[in-house]
Amino acid sequence: MHRWSKLFIPTLREAPADAEVASHKFLLRAGYIRQVGAGIYSYLFLGQRSINKIQAIVRQEMDRIGQEFLLPALHPRELWEESGRWTIMGHNLFKLQDRKGAWLVLGMTEEEVMTDIARKELRSYKQLPQIWYQIQTKFRDEPRPRAGLLRVRQFIMKDSYSFDLDAAGLDASYNKHDAAYRAILTRCGLKFVAVQADSGAMGGSASQEFMVYAEAGEDLIASCPAWRTCRGTICRNWCTPRAGARLRM
Repeated sequence: MHRWSKLFIPTLREAPADAEVASHKFLLRAGYIRQVGAGIYSYLFLGQRSINKIQAIVRQEMDRIGQEFLLPALHPRELWEESGRWTIMGHNLFKLQDRKGAWLVLGMTEEEVMTDIARKELRSYKQLPQIWYQIQTKFRDEPRPRAGLLRVRQFIMKDSYSFDLDAAGLDASYNKHDAAYRAILTRCGLKFVAVQADSGAMGGSASQEFMVYAEAGEDLIASCPAWRTCRGTICRNWCTPRAGARLRM
């Protein structure tokens, strides 16, 4: 326990001129974060306390369905070449060489490493299904860092992966994640909507994103709050896609 007067909370009267988004301004003025470089931030005392509380909620809900791992942020090139994403991810991927000249990747996600563990260690169908997740620092060479913590080059992400015996098992794991994510967002006090999404570079038959309306959002979504009752009949014209703002999750 610390006295407030002894804590390091460097508040500001005014936000810097380059802080345009409300959340960015408040985080700076309240002493939660400080910028180190473009898209790179330090989380100070209050910021770290907030992160710990959010991670506690995430862990409580994810521990109901899966097991937590901690994987390396540094990956060998070979894994990413095998998946094809060494090329597909292009300039978004941070790439570097060690002193021996070997190429490495700063992980922006963990499909390659998780799959490598699974193929080496899962030896029987009796071990399935498995749901593995982690909370780890990720890296993305963002071409246009902006809006404080909303678009950065280093960030904390919870990523989760399931290994299933068949398509029915995959659907069951997907539904477990859906319920867990809804519980996490609800406990965090966020008003969200789930929308259809692109599965991305790893492919897949189905995907959805949980969106939070925000003025600082950069994506547009189409939604109809009355669809559960009208089923597209009495208000077909009204249900024409409308623009909405998205907070990147």
